[in-house]
Amino acid sequence: MPELPRGGFSLFPEFRLFGYSGYPGAPGQGRLGIGTLEERLREIESRGRRWVGGRALLPVMELIAVTVHASAGRDGKYRSRTSDAIISTWLKAARKHRALLLLNIQPGRADFLDEVKYFEKWLVDPHAGLALDPEWAVGAGQVPGRVFGSTSGAELNGVGEWVAELVKRHNLPEKVVLYHQLHLNIVKNEKRLLPQPGVVWIKSIDGIGSPGAKVSTYNRVSAATPAFVHGGFKLFYLEDVATGRRLMTPKEVLALRPQPEYILFE
Repeated sequence: MPELPRGGFSLFPEFRLFGYSGYPGAPGQGRLGIGTLEERLREIESRGRRWVGGRALLPVMELIAVTVHASAGRDGKYRSRTSDAIISTWLKAARKHRALLLLNIQPGRADFLDEVKYFEKWLVDPHAGLALDPEWAVGAGQVPGRVFGSTSGAELNGVGEWVAELVKRHNLPEKVVLYHQLHLNIVKNEKRLLPQPGVVWIKSIDGIGSPGAKVSTYNRVSAATPAFVHGGFKLFYLEDVATGRRLMTPKEVLALRPQPEYILFE
């Protein structure tokens, strides 16, 4: 049985996940769009040591693999998928640096499960996982960016069941399925979400603003989280400073309860 990027078969409590999000050549979508992957991965490795809180570091690259758009596109789904060449390059870098590559999905009007299945050939790799972005999941007649999108516990269960079957079929180590959440209405009926064998559920709480505002969002959204879902926390290099005047420190973030097990910078 293959192991996780830095050994073993279980992520927690051994590892703290720390990383950046982005898309190649697109600085506005996150820090991974600045410079080269090699530069950013070395930076994650170096900077991450301050954020692990006594755990082992597992570097993360969160690639925006499905990008939402304000126009419908040829198929009317308001999204586009990145190329195999980009995913191949990023996965190669993840293997080299013993890192985790999360394929971020902003589905527009597409279904999460359809988008997840599209990436099956990449998800069989132990270095690959998923990050679902339901803020950008809209229904018929809705346009991304004009309304907040959402998902549900039932829709997430469909993804989780499919990933659990993939893990079983290919004898894989644990597979991350992460979902981003900005406020409570982003995930409806979250209490219906179920644990799945081989699936590590993580919720990244994404509020922008001052440290006080971010902590308030974290506490409010965490309170509705099922007990088996691991906590995550997102910081924004530009937006947090612009609106809150500074970034939170590692000490402040690690003082959150529950303590975040995934820390992401955009």
